[in-house]
Amino acid sequence: MLLRLAPWVMIALLTVPLAAGLTMVLLPAFGYLPVLGGNTFHLEAWQDLWARAGLGHSVWLSYASGLITTLVALFIVVLFLAASQGTWIDRTIRRMVSPLLAIPHAAVAFGLAFLIAPSGLLVRWVSPGLTGWERPPDLLIINDPSGLALMAGLILKEVPFLLLMSLAALPQLRPDSRVVLARSLGYAPGIAWLKCVFPALYPLIRLPVYAVIAYATSVVDMALILGPTLPPTLSVSILNWFNDPDLSRRFMASAGAVLQLGVTLAALLSWWIGEQAVKCLSQRWLTNGARSSGSTAIAVGGRALLITVTLLAISALFGLALFSVAGFWRFPDALPGTFTLDHWQRILPSVATPLINTLSVGLTATLIACVLVVATLEHAARHHLAARRVQWLLYLPLIVPQVAFLFGLVVAAESIAIRPQHALVVATHLLFVIPYLYLSLSEAYRRLDPRWGQVALSLGVSPWRAFWQVRLPLLLAPLLTACAVSLAVSIGQYLPTLLLGGGRVPTITTEAVAMASGGNRRLVAVLALLQALLPFIGFSLALLIPRFVWAKRRQMRGAA
Repeated sequence: MLLRLAPWVMIALLTVPLAAGLTMVLLPAFGYLPVLGGNTFHLEAWQDLWARAGLGHSVWLSYASGLITTLVALFIVVLFLAASQGTWIDRTIRRMVSPLLAIPHAAVAFGLAFLIAPSGLLVRWVSPGLTGWERPPDLLIINDPSGLALMAGLILKEVPFLLLMSLAALPQLRPDSRVVLARSLGYAPGIAWLKCVFPALYPLIRLPVYAVIAYATSVVDMALILGPTLPPTLSVSILNWFNDPDLSRRFMASAGAVLQLGVTLAALLSWWIGEQAVKCLSQRWLTNGARSSGSTAIAVGGRALLITVTLLAISALFGLALFSVAGFWRFPDALPGTFTLDHWQRILPSVATPLINTLSVGLTATLIACVLVVATLEHAARHHLAARRVQWLLYLPLIVPQVAFLFGLVVAAESIAIRPQHALVVATHLLFVIPYLYLSLSEAYRRLDPRWGQVALSLGVSPWRAFWQVRLPLLLAPLLTACAVSLAVSIGQYLPTLLLGGGRVPTITTEAVAMASGGNRRLVAVLALLQALLPFIGFSLALLIPRFVWAKRRQMRGAA
């Protein structure tokens, strides 16, 4: 009975808040919000929205960021997979995918800002020897009006996500067999992969690609740190209007949220049109018999691009660590003149509450999601159900922009007298934790040899005993890894925590972003590093626990 209910409870947790949020953002957008005196439908909110200076630039920036970020990230991932030949470099990079994915968006944004700023690490490392600069250059790199820094930060985060989704989907296609067959016909390895594997892989990762587009068009925390300010991206503008002391701005904020939804849908539609164009234009290339043209560029470029992204992400974290312990550091010195722990000592007493909130919200949401996801997958395994029939529902909270429904969810909660509180934040985090945990665990669950369970049942044990004593121990490693990914997702949630917590549930992420606008760079580095360290600890435990539990059963340590 409980297993039968689990899928429906999970679907309800994903769809009901989403539907309520969209409804309660649509009504105020057209003037109806009785609690603020809006008793009739009208278009005044839209008139106010169109009159805002810089709106067109904000819309264009959000639209372009989504498409350019996704195109570049997908290009890097596809080239790497085509160039990957199973060398130690390729294996090392693949192992780093999950830890890189676990780094919260805000931590990556802070690290990149410290890296590429006019007085950042990259400039210091090449000055004055290569540049001649004795002072930081007068260049607008962070918060540039074109949003290039924002796009760079998004690419650093989305490449690991798309690579992880691709690696999870590839076993279904038996790519090695396809490449071997193509190579027997004379095709170079990279060309063989692009012609025989990628056309079959892309349909399997289309939803993750759409999720990247949706996120990049509506991101808030990274846009606050790296994005332009005059005007900001549309999502940041909406947040400012929603938090305005003048409550009448809620109507315009709702109209802006609907507009954000339209921008995301426009970006998705543009991408779909691009898919159809590429499909038509690539037919001739797929069948022209060219066997080696461009293979060297694929082999070199595929590895070089992904190694560059990986090194930038690692350098960004190194920059956070360096700034968090830097004392006096004059430009253009490559390293600080002195090192100190004063910044940690100053800020640690004040982050006790945010740290406790971060862990309590993350662990609670992960535990609830773990129970629901495992019960759903177990139900599907026992009844031989095709879980993919409803997999698109998992992507709804990831594809629908957060600003398009979270504002409405706040209004819906206020309408039924639910105050901002810890439980509400946990419930909102479930919207994003459940999809990631399911996607991280489902493939390992499906690939587990069912004969293990059949052997247990043949010995007369009950299905539940077989689950606890056979299936769950065999899945310990992938389950812990999936929980680590989910915990990292919860730790990185900024907008859901800010809005549904009403500022009363501060976390490491909200504190770090709040300090970004005018805080001490060293203190910001400490907070951002703490934010990055928490997922790292989670992944470390996910790797160490199976090694400890299965110390004498080596084959079970890496069941993931």
